[in-house]
Order: sequence, then C-alpha cells, then structure tokens
Amino acid sequence: QVQLVESGGGLVRPGGSLRLSCAASESTFRNYALAWFRQAPGAGREFVAGISWSGSNTVYTDSVKGRLTITRDNAKNTLYLQMNDLNPEDTAGYYCAATFSRAHWVGETVNGYGLWGQGTQVTVSS
Repeated sequence: QVQLVESGGGLVRPGGSLRLSCAASESTFRNYALAWFRQAPGAGREFVAGISWSGSNTVYTDSVKGRLTITRDNAKNTLYLQMNDLNPEDTAGYYCAATFSRAHWVGETVNGYGLWGQGTQVTVSS
C-alpha cells in the first residue's frame, strides 16, 4: 500500500510563499489521483486542490485559485503544492491524499480518498 509523507510546512508572513511536497513510497503512485486537503483548528477537513493520475486535469477550491498550484512528478513519486500570496486564512494543517484512479475526473470530497499522509502545518502570521 502506498504511504504518503508530507513536508515543507512552516511559518510564513502574509504575502509569502511555501512549497509543500508529498512523497509516496511506491511507483504505483502514478496510478493514483491525488489531492491536498487542509484542516484549521475546530474546523472540518476541506478540499484545496486535486490532480488526475496523468496530471492533465487539476481542480481548485475557489479561495485558492490563482494563488496555489498543484503539480505532480510521477518519475519522483512526488506531489507538490506551490503556495503563493498566502494569507492568515490559509493557516491549517495540510494533508495529501490519494485514491487509485486513472480517470480524468478528480474528486473533491474526503470520502473519495482512502490514503492519507500525516499532515504538515502551515501558519501564516505577521
């Protein structure tokens, strides 16, 4: 079973940037649709961005469009989230998720993903 390990979180000032990474343990990673979710204290886990197995289709929640970019490198078994122009509302634990799928469609619900990483904290504060 694929295991996922996130990294790259930290403390950043408003307007700053971070790049999150999610490394997978197996090359079968390329057969999975992937996503980033986030969870702020006291809130539910929400979809941020998703990418199809080939990388040809990406989906974003409205609040991050134009600021966050999801990409994947199947040769390196790694998922990325480039985060620009961060604001305090982006503060949360960020989790990568995977589901076995070679469809073009990308799911946006927690229940659509069966594999999860342990999360990495992003804090945006001056």
